[in-house]
Amino acid sequence: MKRKIPRTDSIQELATFWQNHEITDFADELEEVHEPAFDREQVVVGVPLTADEHEAIRRAAAVRGLDKAELLHEWVKERLGRS
Repeated sequence: MKRKIPRTDSIQELATFWQNHEITDFADELEEVHEPAFDREQVVVGVPLTADEHEAIRRAAAVRGLDKAELLHEWVKERLGRS
């Protein structure tokens, strides 16, 4: 019995599926899409930092057990009053 491509919005579930399957085995289920498959609710913003600022953020994040992006996101939410 042939397995079907999962119908899910979970990127993790789809990634796991495709790690264990060959796309060529599912050619009859594929369809071309011209719009984004997933809506991204987040926007990535580049912030220029000095080397000292970058290092301070890296250390602060490490102390809290977070990566730099998580710490900066937390700080932005706090500043905007959206904890």
